[in-house]
Amino acid sequence: MKYRDLQIQTQREAPNNARTEGFAFLVRAGYLTRENVSTTLGETALKHLHDLSNEESFLLHASFPTIGNEHETFFPISTGNVEVANCPSCKYTERLELAGFAKISPLQEEQLPLEKVLTPDCNTIESLAIFLGIPKERTAKALMYTRIKDGKFIFVVIRGDMQSSEAKIRLHVGEIRPATAGEILRAGAAAGYASAVGLKDALIIVDDLIPHSPNLVAGANEAGYHLKNTNYGRDYSAEIVADLIQSKGGDACINCGNPLSVFPVIRLASRTGVEFENILLALAETHHDDKGLALPHPAAPFDVYLMHVPGKEMDTRAKAGEIYDILQNAGIPVLFDDRDERAGVKFNDADLIGCPIRVTVGEKGLRDGLVEIKPRKGRENQLVPINELIPTLQTMLP
Repeated sequence: MKYRDLQIQTQREAPNNARTEGFAFLVRAGYLTRENVSTTLGETALKHLHDLSNEESFLLHASFPTIGNEHETFFPISTGNVEVANCPSCKYTERLELAGFAKISPLQEEQLPLEKVLTPDCNTIESLAIFLGIPKERTAKALMYTRIKDGKFIFVVIRGDMQSSEAKIRLHVGEIRPATAGEILRAGAAAGYASAVGLKDALIIVDDLIPHSPNLVAGANEAGYHLKNTNYGRDYSAEIVADLIQSKGGDACINCGNPLSVFPVIRLASRTGVEFENILLALAETHHDDKGLALPHPAAPFDVYLMHVPGKEMDTRAKAGEIYDILQNAGIPVLFDDRDERAGVKFNDADLIGCPIRVTVGEKGLRDGLVEIKPRKGRENQLVPINELIPTLQTMLP
């Protein structure tokens, strides 16, 4: 394709809204606008990636680090809109809200009798633990929802020292919303002082650590009161027992026990499809230097950046046009910078756009039937006879 047909607009300065170098170079090279909208060049790059995706292992050609599981593939990036838990040791990876971790069960002890105690102004786990002088892991936290599809009251029990994952809860009960004050009252609970003991017409779901946590303090379903020594199985039961806890950095990996790391990512692919805009960003984040993008073959939309240096006596542009046709006929994707611009401007733009190889047609070389080849990631130029250009490029582009 030709530079002017693509209406490429490069920029010398990074946009002031750029949060990463890769995004900045995509804007500067003319793949994206400052508003993160694909240009004609960007759409060409995305179509090329789409065509590559017909190969099952096409992400390997992109040569950037990925993590993931059988459902999703991710690219770590500081501005990512998804958080994942990842085990550096065994490579276990899952979205943070769905990630499992190895829980530590408390020491077992004899179940003690229920005891109702006055706990004024203790409607949070923190205030309750301080008032009773106990650690938060000796308490049970209540969360109350209403299932959207049928209005069923959902009562969730987790240990007081942990945070629930609504994503995990939804996996087991469907879409939910917070219960209203009236719905809580009708179920026989009391906001801030609720427990699963004695509830009416409720679907009870408990975290899988609750059955192994004896003698927890839970609400008495009466404002100002709590129950000491509640025990799952004796005082209440649940329809569902499952992992409901939000994992965090440092938790033990559910597979190997080593500490989990947590960091932001963008999703590249899932069972439902591929996110090509994110793949282009991942390419830019991984493959750039201080001059611009340095996209690898075959992920780059064009393998060759063809340019001519205007001559004083020879029509270098016409000769470059002939070489452009030769490259196209050989099946080599080429971007032809057909502008009559100064050489320095073209060299800068070639570095910004980041094709794997630059081919320069200049008057001095043409006198000897030569053109100049320079790999984007290489330092050395080489002069190649025009009639050897195609086999030389094919060797450089395996």
